Amino acid sequence: MAIEANRSHNDHYRRLTFAAYLKSESFAGDEAYHTDEDHNHGVYQNAVSSTNSDSQRPSNASTASSDSSSPSYPLSPWNQTYYPHNDNTTAFSSTTQSPWNQTYSPYNKSPWVYQARNSDFEDDHDNGLIGTIVREEGHVYSIAASGDLLFTGSDSKNIRVWKDLKDFSGFKSMSGFVKAIVITGDNRVFTGHQDGKIRVWRGSKRNPEKYSRVGSLPTLKEFLTKSVNPRNYVEIRRRKNVLKIRHFDAVSCLTVNEDLGLLYSGSWDKTLKVWRLSDSKCLESIEAHDDAVNTVVAGFDDLLFTGSADGTLKVWKRELQGKEMKHVLVQVLMKQESAVTALAVNLADAVVYCGSSDGSVNFWERKKYLTHGGTIHGHRMAVLCLTSVGSLLLSGGADKNICVWKRNGDGSHTCLSVLMDHDGPVKCLTAVEEAADDSDDDDREKGDRRWIVYSGSLDKSVKVWRVTDYAS
Repeated sequence: MAIEANRSHNDHYRRLTFAAYLKSESFAGDEAYHTDEDHNHGVYQNAVSSTNSDSQRPSNASTASSDSSSPSYPLSPWNQTYYPHNDNTTAFSSTTQSPWNQTYSPYNKSPWVYQARNSDFEDDHDNGLIGTIVREEGHVYSIAASGDLLFTGSDSKNIRVWKDLKDFSGFKSMSGFVKAIVITGDNRVFTGHQDGKIRVWRGSKRNPEKYSRVGSLPTLKEFLTKSVNPRNYVEIRRRKNVLKIRHFDAVSCLTVNEDLGLLYSGSWDKTLKVWRLSDSKCLESIEAHDDAVNTVVAGFDDLLFTGSADGTLKVWKRELQGKEMKHVLVQVLMKQESAVTALAVNLADAVVYCGSSDGSVNFWERKKYLTHGGTIHGHRMAVLCLTSVGSLLLSGGADKNICVWKRNGDGSHTCLSVLMDHDGPVKCLTAVEEAADDSDDDDREKGDRRWIVYSGSLDKSVKVWRVTDYAS
């Protein structure tokens, strides 16, 4: 049974200006977590405005309102003291820096240290916290996993690569916070940055620890070719024109459809751009929304989903238009006051999940058409990230919690657990299936699957969890 929060029909939301939440702080106790321009548009109910002139952009997004009542939640099967509305979370134990931490790092001084496993979970082999990586300064904005490698992006402008929770490699970007990371099957890494650029990296076959930058999007050749034609420019404000193949504001999200050979990028400049992976050419630049594009995900049936601070969730499909293949808008699934902040797709069951700044998660199922399946309530603040693996949905929020949901056969969702070890908003999530070993053959034969979940937070840490798709 899905957990529903008690909400009054008389609730109303007051829109704030973009400056009121773009440079906001989320407080826990006496410690402030600075957002450094990176929270999704319209996601915090208690935003503190900043005077940074670079962040003064208008926004139509609304902020979430809070309920005074606290609905009851089932106790977590992983730690019976955890429940979503407990603000008295205890900080993780002090960090112990390994003297071997610098061995794998390409930098002389790594700002990252490895934190030992939490002994509280030692008795539960199937579920719980495996370990924590803590950064001494800055926030974790983006995360991606490929095999046994973990890629993390932060406001240090660098991308770190981890293996077995050890500093394995890294590559340095000279500018732009790393807001999005995707990895393709040919070992290319695409990163979206605050400065509006998409950078491309590739790992060395001879030396797995070495990554080098191989280009950016758009390519220099295409940029120079397009720049000579005035028709390739668009006006972004009075007397200010830019090439339409280039993002002129932060690249907030990336997704890949490798079957189609396409990379999609969404930006705060309100556009969606389509790139061909084979030659890095920009195929389309789409005025997708009326406000910042916060999230984009490639889905089933070659559909593409985009969510924006304008409160809409849109569905796009690539179709033949004249002599060219172009993406056309086929449906608007939702239009609301609250900003759309996160998307995830369950490919096996053909379900798309949409997280919002009001703390709710709506989902749609493919039947004859995309049909609204219901709303899941588990967060009391904005949902900042979603990921779907197997029958599980994981949602991370500004309330510092990660909710683990299981999709049942009848389409309902059950909360299996709430993970609450983070001391700041959970900004990004990713998960990979854990490889089976001889010791758990019996569990795997029963259909139980284990997942390694990575969560990045504005508390400067990445936490690693093991979860299963059954309740304890």
